[in-house]
Formats: sequence, structure tokens, C-alpha cells
Amino acid sequence: MPLHTIYLTRHGYRSNWTTDHLTGHTTSIVRSPTNIPSDPALSAYGVQQAAQLASQAQLLTPPILRIYSSPFYRCLQTITPLAERLGRKVPLICDRGLGTVLFQSLSEAAQAVIAHNPHRSEWYGTARFTHPSPAALPLLLTFFPTLTERTTVVPSPNGESIDDLHDRCAVALAAIIADCDAEASADGAIVICTHAATMIAIGRVLTGVMPADVAERDFHAYTCSISKFERMGPVKGAGRGEWRGDGVSGEWRCVVDAGTGHLSGGAERDW
Repeated sequence: MPLHTIYLTRHGYRSNWTTDHLTGHTTSIVRSPTNIPSDPALSAYGVQQAAQLASQAQLLTPPILRIYSSPFYRCLQTITPLAERLGRKVPLICDRGLGTVLFQSLSEAAQAVIAHNPHRSEWYGTARFTHPSPAALPLLLTFFPTLTERTTVVPSPNGESIDDLHDRCAVALAAIIADCDAEASADGAIVICTHAATMIAIGRVLTGVMPADVAERDFHAYTCSISKFERMGPVKGAGRGEWRGDGVSGEWRCVVDAGTGHLSGGAERDW
């Protein structure tokens, strides 16, 4: 039975780090559990948001049958309370195609995006240095013992253009949806926990609509918000660059854009 519903969420409030944009060296005040400064844990407030997200998401209709996450610690920490509530029958899967990478050299378009909102700091463009990758699965398993891993596409460690970012999301989503279509035995949904830039890009590639101005606020990405996409059209394949117009693996529409009614703090830190 084809997959019909995808929920998206962004990780909760996190600890901060700094990057030297000449060398790529990253530092953090609060030590990362993975010893990667650009892979921080959630703040205390982010942990609270994650608990509120879990309380809401476990009640969603259709129910969640699989959980997908970026392999970065803050995303896995955000979605783990939901995974614990749903139990081992709902697999928790990390996929590097859903991740984020820090970059250095700002393109003109990316400069406009960040100037519009300084919180847009997790995606910068291509860079002249190699960025840290997420922690390896054996280390992640010490924190998240039910985690499994699959790799649809690996982001370049030297950066992505705006088009690269969206095409990478399209490749990852096409593979994830194909897996779900092949194995789904009941009418259910998946949830994806990711980062702000990736969450916005996923909305665009699912619907097939790429705005002329990349800084346009077509989708929101509040921390621990919930977006809902429903599949409307026939199943189609979508490779790199082929999602524009038709979307990925069928026509999808956004029926909820970054809902925050379940969060005590409401809509926060849009990107």
C-alpha cells in the first residue's frame, strides 16, 4: 500500500557552537555528547519541546509507522521521546540524506537568505574546507540503542549549492518513499526529524514548487513544529533535478505548515 502521509519536524532548541569561516574550526562552550562541536545536544528548553512534540505526535492520524531522522545528535535526541512512546514496533532510522552541513563561502542568494533572518545559520553554500560528519553508528548506538541506519545520499563534505541541497533531499525522499511503498502493510505515515534548511527544502521537493526567490517564506520551520503532507497523485519516480513541477514520487500537498499548537512556547525560531 503506497505511503500517503509524511510528517516533518525540526529539532528543538539546541546548544550553540561557533565556526571559524577561514579555517572551518568549530568550538562549543557546552561539550557535545559525540565530541563533535558542531553536533550539539538540545538545551534544557529543547528537551521540554521534544517531550511536548512526542505527546502530540503519538496521537496523530494516520499513525506513525516509521521514524526517520537526520543522524545529528540534536535531531535524534528530539525524536527519541516519540520513539520510546511508540515502542520498538516503530523503527527509528537515521539517514545522512536528511542531515545538514555547515559551509563557508556564501553565494549571493544565500547571503540574501541569511540577511533576511540571521537565525538561518545552518546552511551557507560551498566551502574550501572539509566539515565534520555526524557521529558513526556505533557511537550513536550508545545513546540511541534502537537506532538503525540507512544511507540514501551523502551530502558533500565541501558544501552544497541551493540546487544541490534541494536535489539531495529529493534523492533521499524518493528512496525513503519507495521503501515505504514496498513494505507498508497498513494505512500509516512516517515522520522525519531534520534541520531548518532541510525541512524547507523537503516541503519544496514534495510539492514540486521552487520559488524564484529562494528567500521566500513558502514553508516554516519552527523548532519542534509539525508539518503534514498528503499524497494526492500517482506514484512517480524522481531523480536528481526531476522533482520540479511534479514533486517526488507523486503529487503532495501541504495540509499543515509547521503547526505549533502543542508547544507551550508556540512558534519559535523560524528559519
